[in-house]
Amino acid sequence: MNKEKKDKLRKKYKTISAILKLLLLLFILIGLPLYIYFFQHDIIDQFSSLEQVEAFFEEYKTESIFVYLGLQILQIIICILPGQGLQFAAGYMYGFWMGYVWSLIGAFIGTVITYYIAKILGHDAMHMIFGEDRIQELLVKFNSKKAMILVFLFYLIPGLPKDLCSYVAGLSEMKLKPFLIISLVGRSPAMMGSLLIGRLVNTGGYTWAIIIAASAVILFMLGVILRKHLLAWIDKAYDKLIEL
Repeated sequence: MNKEKKDKLRKKYKTISAILKLLLLLFILIGLPLYIYFFQHDIIDQFSSLEQVEAFFEEYKTESIFVYLGLQILQIIICILPGQGLQFAAGYMYGFWMGYVWSLIGAFIGTVITYYIAKILGHDAMHMIFGEDRIQELLVKFNSKKAMILVFLFYLIPGLPKDLCSYVAGLSEMKLKPFLIISLVGRSPAMMGSLLIGRLVNTGGYTWAIIIAASAVILFMLGVILRKHLLAWIDKAYDKLIEL
C-alpha cells in the first residue's frame, strides 16, 4: 500500500472516529436528558415542588443522599436540572454545612467526569458540537500562565457561560487538580447562597431568605445582561496579565 492510499485510509478512519465521538457526546448532552424527560419524567416530577422534595427526602433519608449526588453530577455534565434548585433543596433538608459537603462532592465528581469526557472524545468531537472557533478561543486562554485567574472569574461571576469550561479544560494543557480546586472555589459563593436560602426557609427565616434570593436574582440578571461587557473585561484583563 503506497503512502497516498495510507494517508487516505488514515483520514477516513479519523473522520469515522470523529463522527462516533460526536454521536457519543450528543447522546450524553442531548439524548440522555431527552430520554429522562420523555421516559423517566417521574424523576423530574418528584422534584417539581418543595413538598414533593421534602416527602421524598423524608421517605428515603439515606438513599436521598445518593440521589442528590447523582442529580448534582448530572447537572454539571448535561445541565438537566438547575443547580441552584438542587442546592436549595440540599440546604433545606441537610442543613447548610452538610448540604455544602454533598454539593461539593457532587460538583467534584461531575467536573472530573466532564473533564475526562473531553479528554477521551478529543478535539474533533468538541469542535463539531461546540464550534472550532469558540473552543480554540478558550483554549488559548486555558493554556496561558494566567489561566487559573480566568477560570476562577468564569465560575465566580453569575450569568457567565460555565458549561463549556470543564470540557475545554479537558482539551487544554491544564492539569485536573488545579482546575478542580479553582473551579470548586469559584462555584462556592453561589452554591453557598442557594444552600443558605434553603436552610433559612427550613428554619423560618423567610425575610433573610427573600433578601438573599432577591440579591442572587439581581446579580444573575446583571451577569446575563452585562455578559458581553464582562467577557470583554475578562479578555482585557487576560491581555494585561499576559503582558506582566
